[in-house]
Amino acid sequence: MRVQLLTTKSGIPVEFVFLPGSANDVRALNALPLNLPPGSEVYSDSAYTDYTAEDDLKDSNQISLKVMRKKNSKRQDPPWEQYIKQCTRHYIETVFSSITYVFPKSIHAVTYEGFLLKLQAFIFSFTLQQAFIE
Repeated sequence: MRVQLLTTKSGIPVEFVFLPGSANDVRALNALPLNLPPGSEVYSDSAYTDYTAEDDLKDSNQISLKVMRKKNSKRQDPPWEQYIKQCTRHYIETVFSSITYVFPKSIHAVTYEGFLLKLQAFIFSFTLQQAFIE
């Protein structure tokens, strides 16, 4: 199983979705509702390269998908934008590790739905902790 998270720039989760472990990153991105205000920027790593989704988000919702570009990408970024994306990506990875750090080593659940409910509760608990820290 994989968890796809969308957080604010201060690290507060605002959207998440659970998917099978076999789901690729583009499928995970498409599963998020992306209920964001116009002008939002969503930073992601190079696994989210989907030019159609990137263009559609920009045209329909005015959301900029800031993808880390691979060296062979058809759309290369200027060096300053690569630097900003790299710094932001490191921060995002730190946020995700902070969330998983508060998870217990094992989660006891009788049903799959119960397991998902507990994961949602952990994410919600982390969100509340982060909100009170600010």
